[in-house]
Amino acid sequence: MTRSSLYDGGRLHPRHVRDRQFATVGLGRRGLDPAEVRRFLHRVALDLTTLHHDLAQLSEENARVKRALRAWHGAGPERRRP
Repeated sequence: MTRSSLYDGGRLHPRHVRDRQFATVGLGRRGLDPAEVRRFLHRVALDLTTLHHDLAQLSEENARVKRALRAWHGAGPERRRP
């Protein structure tokens, strides 16, 4: 996976997280590039925030539809016209 494919603004998928490889720090130092790791974690956090927001909206809509369906179903046949 290239760096540009991760940061191009597309939706982050689980495979991106699983397959992500970070550059190692050079010049005899061990470990990963901290700036690259922070950028990736920031991106994961943004996508998770969006997903949580979308899930909350869908849950609210689902509850609204269920209430409307129950109200419609509870009404007599003469009141069921759309």
